[in-house]
Amino acid sequence: MAHGDSYQSDPRLLVSTEWLAEHLSAPDVKVLDASWHMPDSGRDARAEFAAAHIPGAQFFDIDEIADTRSSLPHMAPPPEKFVSRVRKLGVGDGHRVVIYDQAGIFSAPRAWWLFRLFGHRDVAVLDGGLPRWIAEGRPVEDLPATPRDRHFTARRDASLVRDVTQVAQAVKLGSEQIVDARSPGRFRGDEPEPRPGLRSGHIPGAINLHYRELLTEDGRMKPPAELRAAFEAAGVDLSRPVITSCGSGVTAAILSLALELIGHRDHALYDGSWAEWGAYPDLKVERG
Repeated sequence: MAHGDSYQSDPRLLVSTEWLAEHLSAPDVKVLDASWHMPDSGRDARAEFAAAHIPGAQFFDIDEIADTRSSLPHMAPPPEKFVSRVRKLGVGDGHRVVIYDQAGIFSAPRAWWLFRLFGHRDVAVLDGGLPRWIAEGRPVEDLPATPRDRHFTARRDASLVRDVTQVAQAVKLGSEQIVDARSPGRFRGDEPEPRPGLRSGHIPGAINLHYRELLTEDGRMKPPAELRAAFEAAGVDLSRPVITSCGSGVTAAILSLALELIGHRDHALYDGSWAEWGAYPDLKVERG
């Protein structure tokens, strides 16, 4: 059996490019490109999607399928907005949703987490994303698909998300471990934040596990044993609950997906992440 195939073909969490190629034409499989790039990257995810995407895929816009009333970037939308947007993408109840991105594994887990937040569990991330798909010579197209509206039922699972008050409470009580997916330099406060006006550093008591530690060099998820080892090496106690965090709630979801892959179910994502915590002068910040 090839490296990691047993878990990489679990259509509930992570699927291989082979799995998707075999199931691409199945009527119950819906493919979404949830690419998103850092504000300073100079890349346009939607334009790249229009130029080349996996056949039949729709574009899932993380910045728009969001609570646009919030001053914070791409916060989880209200359930009715999520429902109306995914219905327009042709995604409904009973669909297996496969989400990929243009980086390998970067922003796709954020969309994976949103689907789970709204009660849709049959959702997986494409391991290696579009780069792997293209590297293997698999087909892409530039045609816009015209999906039919489908019925989608949302049941918000509040256990999967934390707000700033809950995180402050967890810090005070030590009831949940906060694991920060940002780079070590941003975590320590040595590197400037990509968003203006934010302080540097991290949430008091947080543990740093850079999301890249969970990925192979070619942008795939490491096998479960290596994921587990990475959490343990960072100092995470896998017998206790975890709150994942990052800059704006995107790469935190890579940690959430990794926790799910190793069977650690007691985790939630801090949606505001550092974009929120770093902006409030009355919240304590640690450096170093």
